[in-house]
Amino acid sequence: MKVTVVGAGNVGATCANVLAQREIASEVVLLDIKEGVAEGKAMDMMQTSNMLGFDSTVIGSTNDYSKTAGSSVVVITSGLPRKPGMTREELIGTNAGIVKSVVENILKYSPDTIFVIISNPMDTMTYLALKASGVPKNRIIGMGGLLDSNRFKYYLSQALGCTPTDVQGFVIGGHGDTTMIPLARFATYNGIPVSDLLDAETLQKVVADTMVGGATLTKLLGTSAWYAPGAAGAMVVEAIVRDEKKVIPSCVYLEGEYGQEDICIGVPAVIGKDGVEKIVDYKLNAEEQALFNKSADAVRSMNKVLAEVVA
Repeated sequence: MKVTVVGAGNVGATCANVLAQREIASEVVLLDIKEGVAEGKAMDMMQTSNMLGFDSTVIGSTNDYSKTAGSSVVVITSGLPRKPGMTREELIGTNAGIVKSVVENILKYSPDTIFVIISNPMDTMTYLALKASGVPKNRIIGMGGLLDSNRFKYYLSQALGCTPTDVQGFVIGGHGDTTMIPLARFATYNGIPVSDLLDAETLQKVVADTMVGGATLTKLLGTSAWYAPGAAGAMVVEAIVRDEKKVIPSCVYLEGEYGQEDICIGVPAVIGKDGVEKIVDYKLNAEEQALFNKSADAVRSMNKVLAEVVA
């Protein structure tokens, strides 16, 4: 099984490293436009294989898409990262051209691949990948919901004083600081609703911290985060490659689900060997649906900017 990661920056390299260490794919191709970077990082990863005990092969390539031929899944991380004070929306102009070119080149060599999109602004780049490629909607997945959900679980665990692995929680909506919707009503700690364990003020702070989780890290690091985004991309790939049928909050194309049409936005979805196999209806209440509709409006505003840029 071959998986390609396009973009050998912090996120892409982390994703490739997780894919290799967990032996999710027998061959991982890391591709970048900067001479030698993908090759160097691939070699560095392979020099850990004996110590860490994995048999996956990582191959680096400078802009040679023929090396990606026959990839079952392709992760797109390429594009400019966010800088402090920069919104995801401001990245549209530059990253749209990059993502469109990557998709076109990948399809020349892997026409049946499933795409996992990480590039920002992720909802709009997922929509672009779908429209530019013409591939079936089940084969285009944005990974933002999984990342945001794990940030939500981290903040919940901090408030509860427990390990994040004991917490369940989902985030839907757009992958943006003002558009994501942490579903506190559905969050649990070992089956106990977190609303039974945390007061309203604490829970509200957890939600607020989650929504600016990416911006918080960007301010601290001086650039976008990479460990969690890279791992989230790898986990979506694992669900596909191993046909796990996991319910993963994912940016997918809606055709009436959750009251929305012609948009890629985060909702719970079953992810397996065919990509998006089913969209799960969480039966939102009136307040949650209103927030989701508002989030969809914001994503559509970004998509309008995209239409102007690529016109």
